[in-house]
Amino acid sequence: MNSHRRNLLRQDRHIELPRLIDATELMVAALPERQPLLDPILSSNTLALLYGPRGLGKTFVALGIAWAAASGGSFLNWTASRPHRVLYIDGEMAAVDIRERLRLLGPAPPTLKFLIADLGMQSLPDLGYYEGQGRLQQSWGNPELVVLDNLSSLAGFKTGDPDCWSELQRFLMHQRRSGRAVLVLHHANKRGEQRGTNRREDVLDLVMALRQPADWQPTDGARFEIHFEKVRGLHGAASEPIEARIRTGDAGARWEWRPLDQTSLDRLVALMQEGLNAHQAGRELGLSTGMTYRLRNRARSLGLIEKRAS
Repeated sequence: MNSHRRNLLRQDRHIELPRLIDATELMVAALPERQPLLDPILSSNTLALLYGPRGLGKTFVALGIAWAAASGGSFLNWTASRPHRVLYIDGEMAAVDIRERLRLLGPAPPTLKFLIADLGMQSLPDLGYYEGQGRLQQSWGNPELVVLDNLSSLAGFKTGDPDCWSELQRFLMHQRRSGRAVLVLHHANKRGEQRGTNRREDVLDLVMALRQPADWQPTDGARFEIHFEKVRGLHGAASEPIEARIRTGDAGARWEWRPLDQTSLDRLVALMQEGLNAHQAGRELGLSTGMTYRLRNRARSLGLIEKRAS
C-alpha cells in the first residue's frame, strides 16, 4: 500500500460520523433550501459534470455559465437572478486563449475570479489528494460556484492516478455540504463517452454531454448539441437537449440556441425533400428510430412533408 493510500485511511479513522436521525425528525428538520444560481440547471449544492470531445466547445460553455452566474445575466436558456461569486480554475489552457473567449461574452463581471495554471510558476494543487484540496480552499475565498476545467489537468497528475475519483468525490461532497455548487469539465473518449470510470455519476446531480451535430462542417465553428444525461431536480423542457452555436462578426459575438427536436425536425424535412425516406434520413442524422418517426409525424401534421403513396 503506497503512502497516499495510508494517509487516506488515517484520515478516515478521525472522521466523525453524522448523527443518527429518525424519519420523523428528518421530516421537520430546518434544512437549507437550494437557492437558484443559474436557473434552471444550477442551484446551490449542485454537483455537475460537463464532458465532450476535445475542441468541441466545453470551455466556451463553461465560461458562458461562469460569466452568466457572476454577472446576473443569461447564457443560452439559463438565467441568474443576481450576481454570484464565481471561481473559475483552469489547469490546461493558455491564459491568452481564456481571455479571448471571455471577451466574446461581454463586459467582465467583478465577481468572476480566475485561478489559471498558465499564470503561475508552479502547477496548481492536485485535487486528487487531501493536501492539495486543502491548499486550494485556503486560497479561494468564499465562491458560490466553482468551475474545474478540467478533471485530467487538476486531479491525479501528481498522485499518478488518472482516475482518482474516490478522493475527488470526498472534496465534492464537502462543497455540497458547504452550500457550494461545482461544475467539473471532463474529456470524452474516442467513443464519445466519459473518459474513465462511470462511478462518478453516482454523486452528481447533473451530467451534460457535448456532441457534434451529424451535419457539422468546419466552417460552423463552435456549434454543438448539449444532452442532459442525468438530471436531479430538472424536469420537462429544461431537461430536453438543445443545439447551440456562437456567431462572430463586426458587432461582436452572440450565442444562438434552439431545442434539438426543432433542429432535427428541420434537418429531417430537408433530407426527405431531397428524396430520402424517413428511415434513411434518420440514419443519416444519427437519430433513434423512435425519434425519427416522431419527427416525421410532426412534419406531416405541420404540412412540411406529404404522406407518400406505398
